[in-house]
Amino acid sequence: MDNLALLADLLRTRNATEQEITQITDRPADLGHIGEFIAKHIFSIELQDSASYPGIDGHFQSSPLLGKSVNIKMYAKREGLLDVDPQHLPDYYLVLTGPKSPAMTSRGQSRPWVITDVFLFEARPLIARLCRRRNRSGHRIHIGKATSVSMEEWEAARIYPSTEKSPLTLTEEQVSKINLFGAGG
Repeated sequence: MDNLALLADLLRTRNATEQEITQITDRPADLGHIGEFIAKHIFSIELQDSASYPGIDGHFQSSPLLGKSVNIKMYAKREGLLDVDPQHLPDYYLVLTGPKSPAMTSRGQSRPWVITDVFLFEARPLIARLCRRRNRSGHRIHIGKATSVSMEEWEAARIYPSTEKSPLTLTEEQVSKINLFGAGG
C-alpha cells in the first residue's frame, strides 16, 4: 500500500475514534475539549454550558477551591507557553500537559495526547508578575496567546507529580485518575 492510501486508511480509523470520543465528551474531539472533560472528572469542576464563555471554562465544586473559576488548558507538549486572556481572567488556570518539549524542530516528532504534568496557576498574581517581566531586550513580554511563562513559575504551580511546594495536594483517587492518561496508561 502506498503512503497516501495508508494515510487515508489511518485517517478513517482516526475519524471513527474521534466520533466515539465525541459521544463520550459531548463536544468535538479536540485536545481542549478533551482536557476540559478530563479535568471535570478529576477535579470536580462544573463546566460552563457554552464552550465559548470568555475566559472561564467552569467552577470548582469541592474544597479547597469551591466556587473558584477555572480556565482549563491541555497541551500535548509542555513548551513554557500559556494562552491567557488578560481581559477575562479566571481565578485559576489548570494546565494538563504532555512531556516537556525540547527546543528543536517538530519534524518527525509526534504529539501523543498524554498527561505527564499538571499545574495550577492563580491567575491574577501570575499576570501581575508577568506584567513586570521583561525579555532580554528590556521590553515587556507579550501577554495573550502563547505567553512565555518562566520555568520557575511552572515549577511553583506544579501539582502533579507533586512536590513539597505544590499549591494543591491531590488525593490518591485524583492521582490514580491522572495516571490513566500517562505515557504508559
